[in-house]
Amino acid sequence: MTVDETPVRIGLFGLLGSGNSGNDGSLEAVLDQLRARRPDAVVDAMCGGPETVATRYGIPATRLNWYRGEYRTASRVGSIAAKGLGKLVDVVRTAAWVRRHDAVIVPGTGVLETTLPLRPWGFPYSLFLLCAMGRLFRTRVALVSVGAGPIGNRPTRVLTRWSTRLAAYRSYRDTASREAMRAMGVDTSRDEVYADLVFALPAPAANESAGMPGPVCVGVMDFHGNNDERDRAEEIHHLYLDGTTRFVRALVEEGRPVRLLTGDELDRPVAAAIVDAVGSPLVTVAEAASLADLMKETACADSVVATRYHNIVCALKVGTPTLALSYSTKSDVLMAEMGMGAYCHPAREADADRLLEQFRELERDSARLRRTLFERNQAVARRVEQQFTDLAAVLLPASGPHHALRETP
Repeated sequence: MTVDETPVRIGLFGLLGSGNSGNDGSLEAVLDQLRARRPDAVVDAMCGGPETVATRYGIPATRLNWYRGEYRTASRVGSIAAKGLGKLVDVVRTAAWVRRHDAVIVPGTGVLETTLPLRPWGFPYSLFLLCAMGRLFRTRVALVSVGAGPIGNRPTRVLTRWSTRLAAYRSYRDTASREAMRAMGVDTSRDEVYADLVFALPAPAANESAGMPGPVCVGVMDFHGNNDERDRAEEIHHLYLDGTTRFVRALVEEGRPVRLLTGDELDRPVAAAIVDAVGSPLVTVAEAASLADLMKETACADSVVATRYHNIVCALKVGTPTLALSYSTKSDVLMAEMGMGAYCHPAREADADRLLEQFRELERDSARLRRTLFERNQAVARRVEQQFTDLAAVLLPASGPHHALRETP
């Protein structure tokens, strides 16, 4: 290693600032830790929404892709050509950005999974460029408490496998993620499992009026199935929306106020559709712009029924009994780990009658579940703290002269 008196330079990389509160919560958790452990570090980001990241978190940010329409479907010749050119330009842009850093952190989120529709030449390609350039310029790339899953699409699987192999550091948010990468041919013998980074964020106090009639938070999602279900996307979405709407209507008929939650800008039309279909003043939509807002909403609820993974995380973190409308293994694994495994319902087969039965069971068992969540949250908090301690030991020397994290030839 070589000695360098300049501050350590850390980059943050991902679909950050793009309207997904879970992604931004993971970024916030890492930023909080960096500022506490190494306030002298120079931090910036390469991300999907640089304007949002720069304004909200106060760090310089660079656009992830040269072509601004990267995540819109290209149908015209000009758009297709621009996308193709963008892939070449992004090689140069990513290389120039990576080489300016001592280390790059990919903060949590499901960067190694395809539980939602995803094209291989979108983010999987961007992640591969990052990890390849990190290896080329000897900049350590760390995939920190990330989520992973089986990938059916071969190009996406190849890009993801190579990205993971090229990363200098890997850790996962659950054992299922590590097993998915092992099954994909990645040597995970030195990779650790911790917990989702969002559990490191501060939480508001739980609802003190638990047990009294109160709001039910229902987290909705623009759900169309996973990457391998594109041919059934509209059918899956219709079943999910119909079942969720009928569930909300049944709660309203019982006089229960319902607070709809979203976790991405894409979810807002779904919430609006449910409000219009039910047509009751008892149904309102929370204006939650961050995970902190979502945690406040779920802390004030008697119960939560949620689809998006980080809506579920927020509810569990504040200790509110939660029923997961699960769309992937990650939700089932999280619920089981938090002692809530009996309260999962498949989002693809949203059955309002069965959902109501499970919801009533959840509320009858509310007192015990709150005690369980309190105990499980203490254990998860210790694991997240250990993640940041271990990461700091690898990437952030704690004392003495600043050590450049590039390996010398």
